[in-house]
Amino acid sequence: MRALVQRVSRASVSVDGELVASIGAGLLVLVGVTHDDDRAIARRLAEKVRALRIFPDAQGRMNEPLGAREVLCVSQFTLYGDARKGTRPSFVAAAEPELARSLYEEFCDLLDAARGRFGAMMEVELVNDGPVTLMLELERPRTTAQ
Repeated sequence: MRALVQRVSRASVSVDGELVASIGAGLLVLVGVTHDDDRAIARRLAEKVRALRIFPDAQGRMNEPLGAREVLCVSQFTLYGDARKGTRPSFVAAAEPELARSLYEEFCDLLDAARGRFGAMMEVELVNDGPVTLMLELERPRTTAQ
């Protein structure tokens, strides 16, 4: 599971000209799901996002976690796009919509996040604060043969 996390002053998402969700200061999180992701990965990634110390403390250093700030999540299968060969990205690493929707919703619920509309063509507006942008990725732990 991948999350592109952006610290924002404000962000919003619209579908067909209709405002679907908006937040003030907090995080805009673009979320991608791959085939072998599961609920445990979604939970771990949500915990990591919540704990990220990327907000300024009293001395202006990035040292504070999310706290009471808001979160806006947007599903984005293109985070699993692969353009290493040629110029047209392949999206075979992106999960099927049923799995992706389930884990995206779980992730959003865990963060008590506002959200875009899964699978829709969305317009996302944001004011990136800093700018601060981080790519997070969690994978299923590999097991070693005993």
